Amino acid sequence: MRRAVTVVGIGDDGCLGLSARAAGAVAGARVLCGGARHLAFFPQFEGERIPLDRRLDAAVARIAEASAEAPVCVLASGDPLFFGIGARVVSAVGAEHVEVLPHPSSVQWAFARAGLPWHDALFLSLHGRGLAGLAVRLRHAAKAALLTDAERTPAAVARHLAAHGERGLRAVLCERLCHAEERVRHLSLEALAATEDVDPLNVLLLLREDPAWRPPPPLPDLPDEVFEQRPGLITKREVRLAALAALRLARDAVVWDVGAGSGSVGISAGLLACEGRVHAVERDPESAERCRRNALTHGADNVTVYAEPAPEALQGLEPPDAVFVGGAGGRLGEVVALAAARLRPGGRIVVSAATLETLEEARRAFGEAGLAPEVSLHAPSRGAPLAGRLRLAPLNPVFLVAGGRAMQSGVVTERFASHIFKTNAPRKCDLGMDR
Repeated sequence: MRRAVTVVGIGDDGCLGLSARAAGAVAGARVLCGGARHLAFFPQFEGERIPLDRRLDAAVARIAEASAEAPVCVLASGDPLFFGIGARVVSAVGAEHVEVLPHPSSVQWAFARAGLPWHDALFLSLHGRGLAGLAVRLRHAAKAALLTDAERTPAAVARHLAAHGERGLRAVLCERLCHAEERVRHLSLEALAATEDVDPLNVLLLLREDPAWRPPPPLPDLPDEVFEQRPGLITKREVRLAALAALRLARDAVVWDVGAGSGSVGISAGLLACEGRVHAVERDPESAERCRRNALTHGADNVTVYAEPAPEALQGLEPPDAVFVGGAGGRLGEVVALAAARLRPGGRIVVSAATLETLEEARRAFGEAGLAPEVSLHAPSRGAPLAGRLRLAPLNPVFLVAGGRAMQSGVVTERFASHIFKTNAPRKCDLGMDR
């Protein structure tokens, strides 16, 4: 039985690249929908044309409406279900009424031109989104394919990565794939940063230059010395790792780091939650600037620093999955109350307390916020030389007070199972559309 809507993938070679089945779907349609470039491939079409432009919601609504009256064909670049409109059409019309006829995507063609397998690549679309978080995502990828736009150009991508210390990559810049004016260029990241003559229809491949490269460990075990800091004012590595464990961060977690100081916890959280975002709040301007420099040094471009006091700076932030409080300027109760009120289901709050008074204040604040406090004491010692022998030098003991909201029914499966079951699948981060 013929379905009401057929979504046809199409390449930059237009009609020439269509299968007989796809060409038949266009010929048999009474309504044709697509971008201006796609519609131009069929000047002979005499039925209704629905342009896909900025009024995307209205176009999808018209597709659904028209499908009840006549056969509709929707044209989409490459594979319509890969950063494409296919999912929107299926959602609006119903899967039982839609047939999708995929075409090789621009990313597939790009890897084919480079002569490389693509099953293990990271896929990112930068359409309509900022570059924040790009460097930290790429830390774990041996190869990546990026779909750029007019603002997030290949050159802008290269400059952003260089600014965040990512220089071990080479680029394959693929333009107008399958078109008579197709161009494929192999460039260093430095050369790419100065390349402005790029066609808007491009796919950017980023590849590791070192064949022996391996991804960094999932848990960022960074020594204290790698952070610029005020002497003695840093959450020590042993306590930092315990705090990260207590926060229970998912890859896409939104984190608040309150009283960020040097940013050691927030930056480590950003490297761990590589698909998430960290909002680091530090009231001291000098410390806030130090935190920014540390984030830049470690390539944590998903960390945003606010040189403002808490809790005022927290008011406009997106709801968090995890909150670490390293300092609150004497307003710990207010900070915990606000954080608890904004916390997402399943979220966690962890407070670092160096004194008994702060410990009691944190326990009281948790109780008033309806959270059951979990208290642990961390008193690590480090090996230090002594007359040719080894002694243990104790560090200052620190209490961690942790607690959180219960996960809503069904959210565990939706939120965390996706991370488990996508492990062996091609990784795709929606940072908009395959062209």
